[in-house]
Amino acid sequence: MARDRERQTIVDDYRSRAQAGAEPGAWDYLEGGAGAERTLAANVAAFQEVTVVPRVLVDVTTVDTAVEVCGARLAAPIGVAPVAYQRLWHPDGEAATAAGAAATGTLMIASMFASARYEEIAEAGGARWLQLYVLRDRAILLDLVARARAAGFTALVVTVDTPRLGDRRRDVRNSFAIPPHAQSQNIDPETMALTGVPITGGSALATHVGATYDPGLRWEDISWLADRTGLPVVLKGILDPSDATRAVDAGAAGIVVSNHGGRQLDGALATLDALPAVAEAVEGRIPVLVDGGVRRGVDVLVCRALGADVVLVGRPPVWGLAAGGAEGVAGVLGGLRAELELAMALTGRPCLADLTPAMVRRPSR
Repeated sequence: MARDRERQTIVDDYRSRAQAGAEPGAWDYLEGGAGAERTLAANVAAFQEVTVVPRVLVDVTTVDTAVEVCGARLAAPIGVAPVAYQRLWHPDGEAATAAGAAATGTLMIASMFASARYEEIAEAGGARWLQLYVLRDRAILLDLVARARAAGFTALVVTVDTPRLGDRRRDVRNSFAIPPHAQSQNIDPETMALTGVPITGGSALATHVGATYDPGLRWEDISWLADRTGLPVVLKGILDPSDATRAVDAGAAGIVVSNHGGRQLDGALATLDALPAVAEAVEGRIPVLVDGGVRRGVDVLVCRALGADVVLVGRPPVWGLAAGGAEGVAGVLGGLRAELELAMALTGRPCLADLTPAMVRRPSR
């Protein structure tokens, strides 16, 4: 039943077209989650259980969806979450995704493992941030940041929920590895070598993470990164309100409420369920972003009402990319914005400031 409802979203046509043309292992890498994929499913299901209370006789002649976050002006509170190796699904990869995002006034967060060069991504214009994992080799990290900053990236998004890679069973069953055409174009081949070596009954990506990521990452490392780079640092992977408070105290410029799209700890809290308490703990001191399970404009509305400043989408833009390149990405993002605007009009909330927790009804959990 839940899957039947999901098929009625505006992005579903893009998903169907994307799957039809995708290599099966690459499709599983995109679509899969950790373990039994309970958290993956919970992210989507949480939105299907929510209802909103409309107001009537409100002038909605004009509906304003524009927002600013960390200095980035956006046409709507929507951003593209980082997804690595996008040439797995389209020859233009992240360059096309960036073009689609720029065309719709959407924030683009590029993965450090982008299969297009940062300079290619920057050519699209628009608001762009760089996502990072903290590697054991800090020199590689600082070099990436310097290049991205020179290309006009204005903030860093540090993923903090991946000291080890989650148990991604689909990748293990497929012995998944990154083919040469989709490899990172921004990090030296020696550092990335393990991602391209298939392991029978194993995951090349898990081997790569074990060899290169720093599992001892601590709060003081975040301050070090901010001091060394001079860029705002946003922490991605926050679910616990106490971690949100500590992020504020540590000088984070923002946080992303995220369970990594259900790809890390299976059984982790759905992000929509985590969002209200995290937003309450932050108390508006820094921006709160959220990702996970967003498929409709009304999902964006609900997240805004429950405390998110910007809502990130990960898989749907890639579906658009695979189905139609930059135009497909723009179709997904533009469709979500149009749905958000319509939902705001139909709920009698013409401004983003009108979206409050009082308008949302959620089941007891």
